[in-house]
Amino acid sequence: MNDTTDPDRLAPGACSEISPVAGHAPSFLPKGRDFALVWHDEFDGDRLDETKWSFRTTFWGRRAHWFATPEDGAVEVRDGCCRLRLVRRPDGQFVSPQLQTGELVWDIPHEENPSGFWPLPKRSKPKFVHRYGFYECRCRLQQMPDWWSAFWMQTPTQGCSLDPRRVGVEHDIMESFKPGEVVPHWFHANGYGADWLGFSSPRRPEEADIEAFNAAHSLKLDKTRFHHFGLLWEPDGYTFFVDGARHGPKVGTAPGEAVSQVEEFILITTEAQYYRQGRMTGKGAPGLAAAAEAGDDFLVDFVRVFDLVPGTAH
Repeated sequence: MNDTTDPDRLAPGACSEISPVAGHAPSFLPKGRDFALVWHDEFDGDRLDETKWSFRTTFWGRRAHWFATPEDGAVEVRDGCCRLRLVRRPDGQFVSPQLQTGELVWDIPHEENPSGFWPLPKRSKPKFVHRYGFYECRCRLQQMPDWWSAFWMQTPTQGCSLDPRRVGVEHDIMESFKPGEVVPHWFHANGYGADWLGFSSPRRPEEADIEAFNAAHSLKLDKTRFHHFGLLWEPDGYTFFVDGARHGPKVGTAPGEAVSQVEEFILITTEAQYYRQGRMTGKGAPGLAAAAEAGDDFLVDFVRVFDLVPGTAH
């Protein structure tokens, strides 16, 4: 998989259409390798499979009031899709759901324990973590502005040391901050503060402003139809795919980059835009009320994880 001349160009013909789950939409798997399905959720039935997913509701030990809880009714499974909706609570607070298959330190509620030195309760075992392989989501983006959707990965040890190979890297496979737009695929390591290490595919020039870079290199997609977003995570780098076409160069080994060597968990999430702008309470952006009243949703048809079958490169 070589670099493309134009990093924004979708290189067609990179994947084969395969049907690993009978009666469901196919996957687009990178050519030249064989894959084995090891985990998936097709969202059949009429409720969220809680053996696979948990709600993210806590942020650094405290209840995050902008994240939906199961009681908010912001997640609905029907017609073979998981629907993540923006909800306006009676007190005016807008919330939307974040679903994950594991947790990291900021997910753990702190306990009042003045007589001891360990503020964390018993940890929950992850419902699914995995290392390397192909990670794929088929979804339809939100239709209205002022809230956003994402398919991504984190590690339980995110930022616990300055060696991202040992403690993991956040993989942003798909982020849509505006209806019909998907920003470049980003990676975050060494925590989210002064030690932050970030890189992307397509690669951002060191002198480029991040917001300007994201705006200039966002993919424009038909927001009314479903799209496939995939990440091939290998020991020597990361390669992204959108609707069966390769997008951007393989990254992870250049200066300022790193490839995670530890297991990570999966997230499908939404968020009100005003949270990103530093306003975590109140009425928020003007479009939020319209989106909530319209029942706008982020539709996820499936999430699948495949292992690379050893020795099958061809």
